[in-house]
Amino acid sequence: MLTTSELKKPRELNPKISGKKKTFNTMSGWSAENAKRAYLQSLKMAKRGKEPDVAEFISALAAGNNAKLMVVASAGMAGSTALALAAAAHQTGGRVVCISFDQNESQESRKALGINGDCVEFVVGDAKGLLVGDYKGADFVLVDCDITNAREVFLAAFKGAKKDERSLVVGYNVKHRASRWRQLKASFLPIGEGLLVSKIDPNMKSSTNEKIDRRRRGRWIVQVDSCTGEEHIFRVTSANRKVEIDV
Repeated sequence: MLTTSELKKPRELNPKISGKKKTFNTMSGWSAENAKRAYLQSLKMAKRGKEPDVAEFISALAAGNNAKLMVVASAGMAGSTALALAAAAHQTGGRVVCISFDQNESQESRKALGINGDCVEFVVGDAKGLLVGDYKGADFVLVDCDITNAREVFLAAFKGAKKDERSLVVGYNVKHRASRWRQLKASFLPIGEGLLVSKIDPNMKSSTNEKIDRRRRGRWIVQVDSCTGEEHIFRVTSANRKVEIDV
């Protein structure tokens, strides 16, 4: 369970899961006060009688990093996660945009949020396109991993996110399909149904978040000089290229 005191320490934001504590390093510019207030407001807005859930963690994470443009791409009707970002926006003075698949889903989301829906902008369209288009430069993107083409949406969010060390792309509902995300540069946090947190590196040259193995396979060739008996060892990295060696 997250406590108010823990929110003042960015490196201790995560609850204990099965007796093991997972740590996640936040970035410079962390606002403990924003995180604490957003956390408490999110908890109040959710009106839950049980211990804090993933939504409160998300709210504290977004507010603590002073996010200004927060975008959520959900797989269905917006719920506690959208409320969490609304609580964060209240502390940072930012905007919250909720991307829905169709108009019916958007209307249902607005109704579900009630009076808090006034704090959220609802748009309808393709999340992948919007994240690299109209909402390019978002500094906090939340992706429901139950959404269709979730991996592509996550990568689009990473590509379109603001190139700043405080920007984050966060996926939730990850755990039951974790194998799909193994090649991404992200930290998996065992909170709720699983969180995937990816920090934006402003110096990264690649436009994607996928890890690329640049090692080239090759083979070693040993050539013995018939006159001197010396061994010459060569490594050939282009398997399809014909190589002629004169000794």
